[in-house]
Amino acid sequence: MTAPDRGGLRTGEVAERAGVNIQTLRYYERRGLLAEPVRSTGGHRLYPRDTVALLTVIKAAQRLGFTLDEVADLLAAGRRRHPSVDLRQRAISKIAEIDAKIADLTAIRASLTEVVDARCDSLTNCTCADCPIPFLTIGTAERPDGDPA
Repeated sequence: MTAPDRGGLRTGEVAERAGVNIQTLRYYERRGLLAEPVRSTGGHRLYPRDTVALLTVIKAAQRLGFTLDEVADLLAAGRRRHPSVDLRQRAISKIAEIDAKIADLTAIRASLTEVVDARCDSLTNCTCADCPIPFLTIGTAERPDGDPA
């Protein structure tokens, strides 16, 4: 496809504005996340201006834990304007996954807060009287069968 040189963004411009590298841009094209851009009369790829916003959405979804396959499915559903039959169930599953990650992060945060509050000074030889670092005793704990670890 060839188009006039006006109206689109070149590969480097899109990558810079979206904060991705050129290889990422091309990879997303191959994966079908981005439509193949038109070409200028000089052969340069010209992306629609909204490509930067789309890349921002893709990267945000990835930061939130969505895989590229999940992102591709969501984008495809949006383009079709008709969600797939299992979209609701997949959304429910993703919510459960996110809730589990939030619970894990909350527990990690609480543990780290205890470490900071106790003023621990070492992960292996802490001198705190009541060290809250849980893994210091992992090797010495008894197993459920009563045998030492």
